[in-house]
Amino acid sequence: MFQRLFGRERNANRAITDALYAQIVAAARQTVFYSDWNVPDTPLGRFEMLSLHMYLVQHRLHGEQGVAAEVAQVLIDEFFLDVEHSLRELGISDVGVPKRMKKLAKMFYGRTAAYDDALRQDDRVALAAALARNVRPDAGSWPQAPLLADYVCEACQKLAAQPTESIIAGAAAFPAAGAA
Repeated sequence: MFQRLFGRERNANRAITDALYAQIVAAARQTVFYSDWNVPDTPLGRFEMLSLHMYLVQHRLHGEQGVAAEVAQVLIDEFFLDVEHSLRELGISDVGVPKRMKKLAKMFYGRTAAYDDALRQDDRVALAAALARNVRPDAGSWPQAPLLADYVCEACQKLAAQPTESIIAGAAAFPAAGAA
């Protein structure tokens, strides 16, 4: 009996986190990032954009309690499972996956700290610089970095305006990139 009850709840939560994760992925794959803003359309470039959008949702849910905290944890777990799956699809061996996962996790958490600092200080120049360092590390100057920084700030505002109940019900709205 308990397993049936808890199993249903787990399946309902899974449907919610699957819906949220699909929205995060869709937002990260907006064409304008790759076509107009010169984000590299490579596995690493896509990782950067997915990481950025995962960060935005994690940033929004930070400090929430109860179901929201659980949803945030399941989302981050799903993100890292997806990254691991992608590494395997790219042909990384079973021996190499843990090493790469450790490096990618370190990259993700390093980026979140840099983005948090810039957002906390409301410093779009620092945010653009952090984005440029992470998204286009070998490009030198990246004129589109301020556009991405503006998008991140707009996404933060849009997510902050959403009630937590809406997000934990499976709806996270991101702005359309380049719509401003």
